[in-house]
Amino acid sequence: MTLLNCKHSLIALASAALLAGCASNNPYENERNVNRTAVYGGIGAAAGAITGAAVSSKKDRTKGALIGAAVAGAAGAGYGYYVDRQEAELRRAMQGTGVEVQRDGDNLTLVMPGNVTFATDSATISGSFYGALNNLAQSFREYNQNTIDIVGHTDSTGAYQYNMDLSRRRAQSVASYLQGQGVDYSRMSVRGMGPDQPVASNADSYGRQQNRRVEINLRPMPGAYQ
Repeated sequence: MTLLNCKHSLIALASAALLAGCASNNPYENERNVNRTAVYGGIGAAAGAITGAAVSSKKDRTKGALIGAAVAGAAGAGYGYYVDRQEAELRRAMQGTGVEVQRDGDNLTLVMPGNVTFATDSATISGSFYGALNNLAQSFREYNQNTIDIVGHTDSTGAYQYNMDLSRRRAQSVASYLQGQGVDYSRMSVRGMGPDQPVASNADSYGRQQNRRVEINLRPMPGAYQ
């Protein structure tokens, strides 16, 4: 069997497995209290893994299987399954970078401290942070079923309007860099909140440092795996 035929066979097998799971009419299913999310998500993930591996190059076959599992599993179990996989990938990719990954339901937020992202009073991304942004861009390209809301924040030091402008310019710098790394700009929105949404007190240097940040909010696209 040729490699092409093998790929086609694997894809057909994956599709059949997914359809078989969704077509169950077992009259005793309710009595067994089967968790449909787990069952269909698992079937979808297995099918997606086969498909992802089949359509990937040899070098990327393992990663293709993982992404395929996330996408097909989400189709069977809902967007939450997809976010589970994306969250795990982001936590791995952001380890040791200073970026915090937060989750609230199906929403993910990446908190990038200003002290590691930008120099003081600057909207130019620090050279040491490019590696982290490259990893983010790769993840956003692979997991592309959510919108990317980029929000800049400052502390309350200085003129209010200046801080509003600086926060927006910083958010725009992040968006522009991600776009340059192949992330679809139509998924992104950019805002500057200045000092209006502090997460700590501005009365001391530690609190002000926490308030100087850029947040990236990942939200499901309308109709994504509902």
